[in-house]
Amino acid sequence: MSRTLSIAEAREQLARLVDEFEAQPSNIEPVTITRYGKPVLTILSHEFYEALMETLEILSDPEQMAALREGIEQAERGETIPLDVVRRELGVQ
Repeated sequence: MSRTLSIAEAREQLARLVDEFEAQPSNIEPVTITRYGKPVLTILSHEFYEALMETLEILSDPEQMAALREGIEQAERGETIPLDVVRRELGVQ
């Protein structure tokens, strides 16, 4: 669950918020900033933002979504390749 701060609280805590996001970018929940009790913006780590944008890009690409759906269907049918086989084929140990 995200934290909620008023604009005044966010202003007072901005440096600390930046330090928190910088120290643990993947573990920090977004922070919602309100004005007169209504949400006006959300602060999130750059890492989270990048992941979100990448997800939106994939979701908006019909070809990538078709490939994802096919992969899920294959996995559900048990049509998978063991990890050790994939690593061997890629030359990765």
